[in-house]
Amino acid sequence: MGITQDKIQDLLEREEKIRRMGGEKGVAKQHESGKLTARERLDLLFDPGTFREMDMHVTHRCVNFDMASVEIAADGVVTGYGKVGGRTVFAYSQDFTARAGSLGEMHAKKITKVMDTALKAGCPLVGMNDSGGARIQEGVDSLSGFGQIFFRNSVASGVIPQISAIMGTTAGGAVYSPAMTDWVFMVKKTSFMFITGPQVIKSVTGEEISFEELGGAMTHNEKSGVAQFACEDDADCIAQVRELLSFLPANNMEDPPMMDTGDDPARTDPALDSIIPDSSRQAYSMKAVIASIVDNGVFFEPHQYFAKNILVGFARMGGRPIGIIANNPKFMAGCLDINASDKATRFIRFCDAFNIPMLTIADVPGYLPGSVQEWGGIIRHGAKLLWSYSEATVPKLLLITRKDYGGSYLAMCSRDLGADMAFAWPTAEIAVMGAEGAANIIHAREIKAAEDPAAKRKEKIEEYETLFNNPYVAASRGYIDAVIRPSETRPQLIAALDALCTKREMRPAKKHGNIPL
Repeated sequence: MGITQDKIQDLLEREEKIRRMGGEKGVAKQHESGKLTARERLDLLFDPGTFREMDMHVTHRCVNFDMASVEIAADGVVTGYGKVGGRTVFAYSQDFTARAGSLGEMHAKKITKVMDTALKAGCPLVGMNDSGGARIQEGVDSLSGFGQIFFRNSVASGVIPQISAIMGTTAGGAVYSPAMTDWVFMVKKTSFMFITGPQVIKSVTGEEISFEELGGAMTHNEKSGVAQFACEDDADCIAQVRELLSFLPANNMEDPPMMDTGDDPARTDPALDSIIPDSSRQAYSMKAVIASIVDNGVFFEPHQYFAKNILVGFARMGGRPIGIIANNPKFMAGCLDINASDKATRFIRFCDAFNIPMLTIADVPGYLPGSVQEWGGIIRHGAKLLWSYSEATVPKLLLITRKDYGGSYLAMCSRDLGADMAFAWPTAEIAVMGAEGAANIIHAREIKAAEDPAAKRKEKIEEYETLFNNPYVAASRGYIDAVIRPSETRPQLIAALDALCTKREMRPAKKHGNIPL
């Protein structure tokens, strides 16, 4: 065997050793805990045979605490790039089998390098987090590594899509990088996020709480809103990451990818003509409305468990990706509150950053009243929604199906906040407030002085309903562009999207605005 062959053999042996990660026992333990390994996850993410690894041979250089003799395969993180659905994506995957995927100086350098390369290439970045946290033996070098990652999360925000998949425990400073990315996926029963763990909480406050209750997938999907997706297992998580990527452009200079879905853009749905109940107090399925008008009924929905009174998600109309924001009458009558405002605001700003047109479907009776909301800052949080719609320059469509009252009428992308085209069903009610409240205020004296106050109140309510609980006053002022038959909603919206696909809108030059956070 010649010297070249010797060197090739040496390379192959080194690669094979690194690919064994933390060894058979570590891999077996990972599988026993219901988790895939870092490399298995990458194999599922990328199209078969397309993944190319970067920095395989990088290793730590710590000599403290007997670390000089410790080998950590790939320094606990696998980085590289490949194709997802035929398009280039960069990724890193922390390896819990190798020293618990702990983050040290070189581990962080591998991540920051793949982040820098993704940003220069203008390609999405996927991070798979499964780590014991900072490598304590490396001290401040570990902290510096986290800081360098956070800085790049900020720089890349709004330039390339950043996706985090929490696939194990992510604690302490490690939680902030996922929180700074665009989308956070978690896996039920096997992934956790928290600043301080249950043991520390018990020692400091005396509170006893489990890992699952404190920072499990459902906790962060239902309560905190930190995560947008709760997945059944690692494979389901990665499949959903791939689906999300299919709706997104590679970067902020591209349009989202068109796709022939085979669904006729001219398709109508007579069922929509009777979907609105006779009583305005009765709920109906907004998801059924969305399924009817989008291509093949496919609605990819983040935040399914958080702030259910508003829906956000991705779909296609005429093959074009679109972001949808819709009030949900089945929860809290579709009222806006603190969490709904935050949920919608972040989604709107993501769509605007990545050139994804937006459709807003309004059926909203108002902002949720009460001291809990006021003391919690509904004014500040609600203002975010007004801000984000006003700031967005992508094509913005509005469809009003039923109630659209007062400040919440403005907050759901009214013409005044920049809707490019506004449509309403004949069932739309556009007014300052509901008929009952309005009649009680406008005709208070007349009702009080009447021989039969109840009858007079009913008369004035019906009068107000006749005058204002319809879309025609708004249409007569030009606030509504067209009142349309519900059954014809899909072709109307697709035609509007096609007309607006070349939209260009400029705003005054500035460093950035001061959003009411």
